[in-house]
Amino acid sequence: MSIYFDNAATTPISTEAKAAMVEAMEIFGNPSSTHGEGRKAKAIIETVRKGIAQRLNCLPSEIVFTSGGTEADNWALLTGIRDLGIQHLYTSAIEHHAVTHFAEYIEKNHAVQVHYIPHNGQGEHDLTWLEGELTAKKASGEVCMVSLMHANNEIGNLCDLEGLSAMCDAQGAYLHSDTVQTMAHLPLDFKQIKVHFAACSGHKFHGPKGIGFAYVRQGTTTQPFIQGGAQERGHRAGTENVVGIAGLGAAFNHCVDEMAADIAHVTSVKAHAIARLTSEFPGIQFNGHSGDLQKSLYTVLNFYHPELHEGGMLNFQLDIQGVQCSGGSACSSGAVGGSHVLNGLGSPGGTRISFSRYSTTDEVDRFIEILKGISAQN
Repeated sequence: MSIYFDNAATTPISTEAKAAMVEAMEIFGNPSSTHGEGRKAKAIIETVRKGIAQRLNCLPSEIVFTSGGTEADNWALLTGIRDLGIQHLYTSAIEHHAVTHFAEYIEKNHAVQVHYIPHNGQGEHDLTWLEGELTAKKASGEVCMVSLMHANNEIGNLCDLEGLSAMCDAQGAYLHSDTVQTMAHLPLDFKQIKVHFAACSGHKFHGPKGIGFAYVRQGTTTQPFIQGGAQERGHRAGTENVVGIAGLGAAFNHCVDEMAADIAHVTSVKAHAIARLTSEFPGIQFNGHSGDLQKSLYTVLNFYHPELHEGGMLNFQLDIQGVQCSGGSACSSGAVGGSHVLNGLGSPGGTRISFSRYSTTDEVDRFIEILKGISAQN
């Protein structure tokens, strides 16, 4: 029996999401049409939008459906530069490539300077340095945007998003956060956390792939990222993915409503994995803060062991044994040079195992036995 420990890449779709999608398939009208069948499709979209907004404590008009987190990240960065007069972008070299690659594009093609916030070997960012930079730029009348993810997708490090938003608010800077790993996994209150942009991808919390949303704070006036129609209140052209939105909404609502139980269960699975790995493999290291239950996202654990990882074949060996995990972001799979996050930390390598509500301690125990077998062969 295989073990699926790659939930940070994608999660199994839930029965709730499947049921909602099947039901929505019966509604074939175009949601932009004004006739009855079109209004049925539109009703699905708006019901989901309201449900998400209620759980995020924001306005329905602040939720814009997209193809996923990458589009939402790109939209925030491009429209911020293009429409809000951003002159300086402060981000991190260990962000998801949806941000780092787009930051490189922006710097080459737009009149903006990109600054990378210093971080240490544990992936902790120097926010004192950032505050000094924002203070100086505010004094000189220059407009800034900060882009930092809420939880790193490879090492699980958590950002104090509420504190960061207060800092940016005080310094008059715009704030974008890639919340793909934390949306529907951790409580988010967008009345309390004053981000201007946030990103969501449905398949990270048991919804379908190819659907997500951008949170855009009211008053943050930007032009559409995609031109061609008046859909999504003029924010994003293109006929909405009604079936995907239905699945996204069902998965989101269920995960948020069951969040406390999921956090307790998955945290216990991760704690068991940390204890077993530490006991069975002396000298094991946990990349970033992933081994610290207080400082990392409860779904992500990234470890390195000199003997296990010698030769760089561990993840391949695990795959042969029926264990699905990764060495980094799925979006960077096969990239030359390995994980940019682990490279940025100065780590010699690692294996990311990531959990969901469906993960069990029995799976962790089987995983440990497989690792012991691989270790004996090396």
